[in-house]
Amino acid sequence: MALYDAAVGAADPSPLTTDAVHSLSLEGRQRVRLFSLGKAAQAMAVAAVEALRDSGCELAGGVIVAAGGASPHPRLVALNGDHPLPGPRSLLAAGAVADQAAAVGDDEIALVLLSGGATSLIAAPIAGVAQRDLVRLFDLLHRAGLDVHAMNVVRKRFTQWGAGRLAVALAPARTCVLAISDVPGDDPADVASGPCEADVSTAGDVLALLRDVTLLAELPPGLREHLEAVRRGDAPETPKPAHHAFGGVTTSIIGSNLLAVAAALGRARALGMDAEPGGEPLTGDAVRCGSRVTDALMARAERGWAGCIVWGGETTVSRLASAVDSPPPGLGGRCQELALAAARKLSTGAVAARRITILAAGTDGRDGPTDAAGAFADANVWSAAARHGRDGDEALGCHDSYSALDAAGALFRRGPTGTNVMDIVIGVVR
Repeated sequence: MALYDAAVGAADPSPLTTDAVHSLSLEGRQRVRLFSLGKAAQAMAVAAVEALRDSGCELAGGVIVAAGGASPHPRLVALNGDHPLPGPRSLLAAGAVADQAAAVGDDEIALVLLSGGATSLIAAPIAGVAQRDLVRLFDLLHRAGLDVHAMNVVRKRFTQWGAGRLAVALAPARTCVLAISDVPGDDPADVASGPCEADVSTAGDVLALLRDVTLLAELPPGLREHLEAVRRGDAPETPKPAHHAFGGVTTSIIGSNLLAVAAALGRARALGMDAEPGGEPLTGDAVRCGSRVTDALMARAERGWAGCIVWGGETTVSRLASAVDSPPPGLGGRCQELALAAARKLSTGAVAARRITILAAGTDGRDGPTDAAGAFADANVWSAAARHGRDGDEALGCHDSYSALDAAGALFRRGPTGTNVMDIVIGVVR
C-alpha cells in the first residue's frame, strides 16, 4: 500500500500542473481561457489558477469538467460529466465547452488541461449522430475489451470534441495543451480522444478495425452509415495534420504511468528492498497478464530472491457474451480480474508461492464500475473465497471477480485519488 501511494503521489496533478504552467513562460497580463477536462480536471484547474495568478496573467474564463468539485475562480464554470458511459451531464458539459471555445478572443491563449476520462465526461455526438447511438457505441467498446487506443480510434470519430475538433474550434488562438497520460505509449492523440490533436486514421481504417474485432455488425446502423459516407467522400473526414488549426497548438505530456512506476520503485528501495521494473507494460487480457506477473515472481522466489517488482500498463476484460445462453457478466474490473487470476495460480504453487503478495490497482482509485481500486492476491485468497462459498473459476468465467475477492477480504478500497495514469501492479517476494 505504501508503494501504491508513492506511485499515485508521483502522478499528483497539482504539482505537475503548477510546474508545467510556470514553464510556459506566459507574459504578464496575458489573458488566458482555461479548459480543464478529465478525472484530474479539478486539481489541475486549481493549480493552474494559482500558477496563472503568480505569473500575472488574467483568467478570462473557462470551464472545468470533472467528476466533482467546485470552481476555484468566479470566471470558471465547473460541471460534472458522466463516466464511463456518456449521459445528460456529458451533453451539458460538451455544450459548456462549446460556449467557452466560441468566447475565446484574438488576444487570448487557450490553456487546455487534459486527463483520463475526458472522452466520456464531455461526450456529445457529432451532427447527424443520435445520442443513444453514441451511448450504445461506448458500451459496446467497453464490453468488447478493446485497449484504449482502439477504443479511441473509434470513439473520436463520433464525438463533438474528439479527433482535434477542439483545436479547430479554438483556432486561430494560440493553444497550449498539458496532458496527464492514461494511455500506453503516451500518444497525445489517444489522451481524451485527442481533442487538440490531428486524427491520422481514416474512415476506412475504422471500418477495418471494427471488422477485424467482429464488432461491425453490432455497430448501430446510423454510425455504420456515417463511416461509409465518409469513406465515399459524401461526408467530411476528421481534421488531419495539414489542417491550419494545428499550427497554433503545442502539447506536453506532464504526467504518465512511467512516473508512477518509478516512484513505487524508489519507495521500495528507500524501504531497503531490492526493486526491479517489470519491463514491457501490461496490456491485453487481464487473466493472461495475471499469469505473466505470477510466473515472473515465482521464478525469482524459487531462486531464493526477495524484493519487489513493479509493472505499469492497462489490461482489458471482454464482457461480450460468447453464446446466447451465456450468463450475464458479473461485477469487477481489470485489476480485480488480474488479481483473481494471479491468486488462482499462486494457490497451486509450491512453498515459494507463499512468499508472494501482489497488489493490482488503478491509479485513479477505481477499478471498473466498483468501489474498489483493485485487489490483493496471495496463496490464500483463492481458498479464502471458496470457504465463503465463492467459486473462483466461475467468477473468472463470468467476470465476477469482485464478489469472490470481496468474500476473501482481498479488495483494495482506496477511494478517488484525483489522478489517472492507468494501472500499477506491485509484486513483493518476502
